[in-house]
Parts: sequence; C-alpha cells; structure tokens
Amino acid sequence: MIVDLRSDTVTKPTPAMLEAMMNAKVGDDVFGEDETINALETKLAAMFNMEAGLFCPSGTMTNQIAIKCFTQPLDELIADQTAHVYRYEGGGIAFNSGVSTRLLYGDRGILTAEMIEPEINAENIHFPHTSLVVLENTVNKGGGSCYTLSQIAPIAQLCKERGLKLHLDGARIFNALVHTGDKAADYGQYFDGISVCLSKGLGAPVGSVLLASKETIKYARRIRKVMGGGMRQAGFLAAAGIYALDHHVERLKIDHAHAALLGAELAKLPWISNVIPADTNILLFDTVEPAEPVLKKLAEKGIKANATDKHRIRFVLHLDVHPEQVEYAVSSLKSLV
Repeated sequence: MIVDLRSDTVTKPTPAMLEAMMNAKVGDDVFGEDETINALETKLAAMFNMEAGLFCPSGTMTNQIAIKCFTQPLDELIADQTAHVYRYEGGGIAFNSGVSTRLLYGDRGILTAEMIEPEINAENIHFPHTSLVVLENTVNKGGGSCYTLSQIAPIAQLCKERGLKLHLDGARIFNALVHTGDKAADYGQYFDGISVCLSKGLGAPVGSVLLASKETIKYARRIRKVMGGGMRQAGFLAAAGIYALDHHVERLKIDHAHAALLGAELAKLPWISNVIPADTNILLFDTVEPAEPVLKKLAEKGIKANATDKHRIRFVLHLDVHPEQVEYAVSSLKSLV
C-alpha cells in the first residue's frame, strides 16, 4: 500500500471533479470571456466579502502579485520568519518588487499586533518604508497552526492606524475556517488582499485566486500578464475550483481527524522525541535519530513523507488518504525500530 503524506498538493481530481472540468464553458480569459473563470472569481469574492478576484496558476503568483500591488521599491514588508512568501517563493519579494523583509518570530508562525508595532519603521531616510504586513493561514512551517479572527482583528486595526496594507496568504484558509469555526465572509473587513489556494486541501489540480478591491484587481491583472500568468481557455481549471468549493470544504474535518490520530499514535513511540499537536491537516514530529534514515525506512513500507529539518518530519493529510491507509500508516509506524 502506498500512503503519500508529502503534501496535500499530490491529490488527483475525483471522477466528479473531472466531469465538471470537461463540461466547463470556456472562453479567452485574457479578454475576460471565460464564463467559468468569471464565475469562480465572483464566487470566491462573495464568499470572503471582497469586491473582486483574479484567477492565477499558483499561490506563489497570487502572493507575489499582491506584494507588488501593495508596495513600492525601497519599501519593507513584515512577516513571520517561517512565512511561505519569504522561504518558498524563490526570493520573489526582492526580485519582483524590490522590497526588503522584516522577519519576526511568532508562536508557530502566529504574529500579534504587539510583536508587529515596534518593527514598523519610523519615517527616516536611513530606513525602508514599512508598507505591508503578510500573515499566513494556516502556517505551513507552524504545523498547520492557524489564526482566529479575534487574533487578526487587532493586527488589522494596527495596520489601519499606521497606514499599512494587510495581505493574507490563505494557502490553507479553509482548513483554518473548518478548525476555528470562523466565517469566510468576516475576513474581507480585515484584509486588503487574500490569496485563496484551490490545489491543496481542496483537491483541485491547479489554481489560486487573489481577492481584493476592484481597483487593486485591475492593477493585479496587469501584473499577472507581465508575470506570464495570462491564461486563455482556463475555465477547465476554474471548474475544478468551483467543484472543490462546493464539495470538498466540510470534508477537511476528516483530514484534521486523521492528523490528530497519527499524532496521538506517534507520541507513544520510543523513536519519537516530540510531536507538535496537529490543529489542522499538517503534523510535525521530531525523531531521536536523524530524519533521513527514518524516511528511508518509511519509504520501504510505502509511506512517503518529507523532512523539514535534520530531526523533523512532516505528514500532510488530504482527501486521497483514506481511513484504511491511516490504519496501515499507524501499523507501519509501530513496526519501525
């Protein structure tokens, strides 16, 4: 049995999703004529109480477009040191926007207004101009830790008072919503931009949507074109996103339960030194011996996973991991010496 726990990006479209894709009404999206892309952008904007949306190939592109929209060269953005926009987007902050990054050390990637405020630069020609705060929900490197709206509100208020923009890398925003019980519609009042990824826990094969004001999206569309993200009959991909939003959100609770179950079993094993509690679908744990030999032993049993540090392994649960596979993973973990 193969159990792929490397990421929730490895999912394959379900038969029903494929059917929706094949039946999509398409047109030239660069001309604004793809009905299905227009429908997806409108649907997500309404869900998050934002004015407009822009469909892009990836979350990296939506994040980088947002940073470009909300900053100028010589500016600085504030983010946690684990942030995806900083660690895993190829240096795009500097390359695309000419912006420096002020890194903070949150609790599993979660920042607070009290942490952010003293890092906002004074107006001084020696300092870059602080213009943007970027949050991530859920936090990948934090093991799926997530913000509640009550934690976001004071950060948004601080940004408003100090004239900063606030962007959300919502790579796994629906995992956060399912976990916290917060409502997507309440997010729009706090953020200038929200990136919503469809190809992780929701199981679509491709795509993210940037949500913002109509004015911002008008400029973002120009930036997308420059970045090579202007797609044509991409409604086939957007249809998968619509299907995922309609059918794959509530089932995220299953992934969270599977992650919690695996975490509880791992905590009992002598070759594990620490297990970070799984809030959502990402499980991080530390091994007594280096992680790489452990990964090789797991691979021999058909369990695929990744190391995130010398002694740390990450499991990510998703819709292609079924209960019998979780049971197999548990028995395999118990059998390791």
